[in-house]
Amino acid sequence: MTRLLKGAVRPLLVGLVAVVLLLSQVGPAWAARSGGRIGGSSFRSPSRSVPSRTYAPSQPGYRGYGGGFGFPLIFPFFIGGGGGGLFSLLLILAVGGFLLRAFQQAAGGGEGYGGESENPPVAVARLQVGLLSSARGLQADLDKLARSANPDTAAGRVQIVQETTLALLRHPEYWAYANTQAQQLRLSQAESAFNQLALSERSKLQTETLVNVNGQFRESTLAAPTDDLAQAPSEYILVTLVVAATGKLALPPVRSMTDVQQTLQQLGSLGTDRLLAVEVIWTPQATGDSLTAEELLAQYPDLKLV
Repeated sequence: MTRLLKGAVRPLLVGLVAVVLLLSQVGPAWAARSGGRIGGSSFRSPSRSVPSRTYAPSQPGYRGYGGGFGFPLIFPFFIGGGGGGLFSLLLILAVGGFLLRAFQQAAGGGEGYGGESENPPVAVARLQVGLLSSARGLQADLDKLARSANPDTAAGRVQIVQETTLALLRHPEYWAYANTQAQQLRLSQAESAFNQLALSERSKLQTETLVNVNGQFRESTLAAPTDDLAQAPSEYILVTLVVAATGKLALPPVRSMTDVQQTLQQLGSLGTDRLLAVEVIWTPQATGDSLTAEELLAQYPDLKLV
């Protein structure tokens, strides 16, 4: 009897494992399939400058000390019984110059930057807005912007931000979910943080069907979906805006539509003097693609209902 029970249990376990594996294959179908992308950046690594040293004209017995202090050696050391006091002064000046340069480098965030002027504070921010699928006009606006924008210029990048925020501000009746995120960094760290945010959002797409980023443009079509889940009607459109700008961006946490409006207005007001980088990602982009409520909440759990 025991052998019979064991023989019956084993096929049941095998069948259960097979069902679990089969159901686990549904996960990838929940990923948003197509996406559009516009953006560019003007990040430049400041040159690693070496602190200048000021030397007096070349004279016999003349040398420089302390990163900019030059003293003739043949004159003072014969005063006061060998000049021991002056030697101590020179030593103090040399140590003081070294400490001053160390403090300047630490204030500038290190990594070879000479000070705050070369390594200024930078805000890296992300805004996500989930819209009802009836906002098809906004999709068309973003498609048109992607085909005409010039992200290689400062004015073109500002236009991308302004046109995107303006398109969203014009249709608050379609807003359903939103979320904001902002962090303050130094310029030496901002590019990496910006790229990480953009890459995180891009990884949620299976394919980018319309791209205009850093002078590279490409457009493709999406193969017709074959699985049943993909045939579900589209319910939402998600727009993600990632920016890097000098100075500070105090984005309010999303609690209401007013917070979304204030964030859009703040980002849309960025000018060429502050905007360093922008990336706009939206999904779905391709005709016939869909984004269901289940997909939206699974892929973007930080969204808040507005």
